[in-house]
Amino acid sequence: MLKNNDKYILAIDLGTSGPKSALVSTRGEVIDSAFVENKLHLLPDGGAEQDPDEWWESIIQTFKIILNKKRVPPEDIIAISCSTQWSGTVAVDKNGNHLTNALIWLDSRGSQYVKEISEGLLKVEGYGISKIARWIRLTGGAPSHSGKDSIAHILYIKNQRPDIYHKTYKFLEPKDYINLRLTGKFAASVDSITLHWVTDNRNINHITYDDRLIRMATIEKDKLPELKQSVDILGPLKPEVAEELGLRPDVEVIMGTPDVQAAAVGSGGVSDYDAHFYIGTSSWLTCHVPFKKTDILRGIASLPSAIPGRYFVANEQETAGACLTFLRDNIFFHKDDLLVGQCPPNVYQIFDNMADRIPAGSNGMIFTPWLYGERTPLDDKYVRGGFFNQSLETTREHMVRAVLEGVAYNGRWLLESVEKFVKRRLNSVRMIGGGAASDVWCQIHADVFNREILQIKHPIMANVRGAAFLASVALGYMSFDDVADAVEVGSVYYPNPDHTRLYDRMFREFKNIYKRNRRAYGRLNSYQNCCE
Repeated sequence: MLKNNDKYILAIDLGTSGPKSALVSTRGEVIDSAFVENKLHLLPDGGAEQDPDEWWESIIQTFKIILNKKRVPPEDIIAISCSTQWSGTVAVDKNGNHLTNALIWLDSRGSQYVKEISEGLLKVEGYGISKIARWIRLTGGAPSHSGKDSIAHILYIKNQRPDIYHKTYKFLEPKDYINLRLTGKFAASVDSITLHWVTDNRNINHITYDDRLIRMATIEKDKLPELKQSVDILGPLKPEVAEELGLRPDVEVIMGTPDVQAAAVGSGGVSDYDAHFYIGTSSWLTCHVPFKKTDILRGIASLPSAIPGRYFVANEQETAGACLTFLRDNIFFHKDDLLVGQCPPNVYQIFDNMADRIPAGSNGMIFTPWLYGERTPLDDKYVRGGFFNQSLETTREHMVRAVLEGVAYNGRWLLESVEKFVKRRLNSVRMIGGGAASDVWCQIHADVFNREILQIKHPIMANVRGAAFLASVALGYMSFDDVADAVEVGSVYYPNPDHTRLYDRMFREFKNIYKRNRRAYGRLNSYQNCCE
């Protein structure tokens, strides 16, 4: 047990694969952590769901794993702060009971209903001119036609599950549902509610619901939660939860923030234009900016940050680390008649070793990582992944390296888009998330991006650190100006000019693959959906 005068925070990072919880000091030092895997239910019509009860039970399990080690006195734990996957929807009744599985950020079943509410006589990119103008002017963006935003989930429930819609007291983002379980209070932060596209974000210091936007969305205002800031104290931990965990009854629960915003804080990139690239199940490249702006063609906007009074560049790639999981579970260790052994626990280190044996460029083979559609810089729910330009000499080692490179190519496409958005070159990029633990992948990104890559120390802990920093600020232990100094850089990766020249050519062909096959993806996958 540590013996000092520090106070501690239990921080939650609920990702798609499950919750990672950590015990973090008010100075940002991670003392211990635990992870429990959760199930993802993919449905044939574009559905993607998870069980909110499993979320909760897994979070409590991770808390108990940490607390049972008794690394710190339980009375020194003063707060709980949560970060979760964003753009998910949990319908709950007045008692806080969820009425169905959560529709998560991968779920696209609401696409047709978003198109219905966004139609008009004169259109721009499929949106009625007057409607898109109002959305962009007030919110900074608009509901994606991919159907993966929170508002699309609510519209799907309204149209396909009217019984659930009628019984719903509040629609909550995953973070706000976990906060409900912790405190019994229904609330959302101004950053978590953004992808409902019903808030006026023009005054970053005073974000409110807008009745005109709510009418456009065709939903009911009273089904939306009260709004707070990410650094607000929501309330004390419920007595029964505190008793189960053996914590003091006055532990405060902080509002917290979704994963994209938490990562920005946890990366240490709290200054304007200080970029980070996150690789988890999905990925994103973002930075804080001092302006509100929207790029409708690339699906990029500046939206409310977790830091009050600040905007950040919002975007997301659908599948990044998930591509390695796909390679592991669906190709190399798929449970079928050909499986001759168990997947080794260090499989990702083995993947790194395999990739490191293959020259840059994978002998001309390209992997496209669009395994579940894409958001940015493409908004295309029909695009799909694949290996291109294989030969009789292609091996599994080539496939592994091609997957790592393919995710990096897509990241470079996003880097280009973000740099056009902010109108400046981002000379260095902080790398965080589980994928950033790979030295090989960090070097590939440095070579593909042609940028200096700063591998943040303990990169997989960025989100829990971000959540913990919010609690430290909320309780007065630090300010946001202190955050950058509290985050250490582990290693720096510099571009290899020879590799960069090769990757420049490969990247051009990567984009051509999409441009030349976009219509084929649409025909193949819209037909498939019709026939299921």
